Amino acid sequence: MKTTAADRVKLAPGFWSSLRLLGVSPQEVARHAHLPLTVINDPVVTIAQYYAIWQAYVEIVGDTATGIVKLATAFETAQYPPAALAIFHARDFRDALTRMTRYKQMCPPESLCLREEGEHGVVELDWQHAAEPGPPVLVGITLAYLLELGRRGTGRPLTAYSVEFAHDMGNTEVLEVYFGCSVRVGASGNRLTLHGSDLDRPFVSYNEELLDILTPALDRSLDEQRSKRKISNKVKWILSRCLSRGRMDIQTVANELGLSDRTLQRRLTEEGASFKQLLAQTRHEQALAYLADPSLEIKEIAFLVGYEDQNSFYRAFRSWEGETPANWRVMQEHWRSSLVTE
Repeated sequence: MKTTAADRVKLAPGFWSSLRLLGVSPQEVARHAHLPLTVINDPVVTIAQYYAIWQAYVEIVGDTATGIVKLATAFETAQYPPAALAIFHARDFRDALTRMTRYKQMCPPESLCLREEGEHGVVELDWQHAAEPGPPVLVGITLAYLLELGRRGTGRPLTAYSVEFAHDMGNTEVLEVYFGCSVRVGASGNRLTLHGSDLDRPFVSYNEELLDILTPALDRSLDEQRSKRKISNKVKWILSRCLSRGRMDIQTVANELGLSDRTLQRRLTEEGASFKQLLAQTRHEQALAYLADPSLEIKEIAFLVGYEDQNSFYRAFRSWEGETPANWRVMQEHWRSSLVTE
């Protein structure tokens, strides 16, 4: 099966070396996960492989909670990738968490949301691919890493206010010692609640010059990834392939994307788009491309862009270009001829 960029996950550079520090053999993890040993040297894996690696690790350790705490404390700061460095060198804990929730979008499958409620800061973990929730150990290590980040950044032994997990996490007493608070399992979601006063604590690792270098580059990368992931772009791509099938509606495209039509419409609205608008844009763009090919007749083009009759195509084209398709084609041919003779 062909995988897309959204199905790929980049392993942290220090992941395998951290396992070695814990006495866990990467080769053993790969074999336990039923993956080829080459995965150890591959910086990018599929989401399914990523989940299998984490599950194999915790099965070898023997307890989810123990595996979480061991790895959270073993990971070396020097091996942080650029996005994590921008977080570690933030101004204060609040700034670090804000950056974390922002840049985590570039590294699926986890998704983080930070909000402040009264005297507390709450970080909730969800999944960028809701149909593929990760194993409990991945949830736990992500939330533990946030607190570890605060501890290393501030140089203080910070504790959480509370921690909630949706699934069983093994020996919760181990987690309570690490987080310094009560740990609840079987909750409605996965969330880390921090003391609001800790959010204002400055990071001793703050590095303004480094942030000035890293932040613009990371923001550009994030914007590029967001653009590629936009649901409106995916809708237009599907429409461009399927217009000649005839009438295209939102239910058909939603089925192609594996979504309900209501979910698709909601996500399009969040991007400031609508299905009707995207359909018109795609037809317009495709029509202009087809008209540039003199071998195609107008009636053929009308069919290729999804119109059942030529008159409907003419009306739509006039609304787009203020001309009939035939006149527009003639004008373009004259313009191209003038360029050649100049």
